[in-house]
Amino acid sequence: MTKIESNSSTRGNEIEEEFLSFVLGDENYALDIMSVKEIRGYEAVTKIANAPAFVKGVLNLRGDIVPIVDLRIKFDIGQATYDEFTIVIMLSVSDRIVGVVVDAVSDVIKLSAQAILPPPEFGVSFNSRFLRGLATVENKMIILVNIAALIGSDELGLMDLNTTAGQE
Repeated sequence: MTKIESNSSTRGNEIEEEFLSFVLGDENYALDIMSVKEIRGYEAVTKIANAPAFVKGVLNLRGDIVPIVDLRIKFDIGQATYDEFTIVIMLSVSDRIVGVVVDAVSDVIKLSAQAILPPPEFGVSFNSRFLRGLATVENKMIILVNIAALIGSDELGLMDLNTTAGQE
């Protein structure tokens, strides 16, 4: 279990934000490090009836019932496998704790606002509202996930899961 604590920094007049980069399939992603509560290994979850396939279930994290979302399934990126190398990033978003399953955590990266390009419009096949933008780091394209939009989306239904789980 690794705890993450960090913030934005400035270099000259340029404000830099820190992101936690991670891997899903063959692609590199990142999310705002300020939403990261901790990084853990994958552990067995309690399945929730009628939950979408990408919601693997819930687990008890020190008294909080936490929904676990597999981003590989949510973003339709290859086959999801769970082993001792599978990582869960615990996030605190809008006063909710949510775990997201990823293949690997890479690094903490710093990006200036100028380094972040706006997300492209993909049309109806992919909803770019879950993307914050794109950046290139060490010749690799990094997809910046708007985790607040994803966790807060109606289709994820996490508010319903939290309400239901708390009543059992």
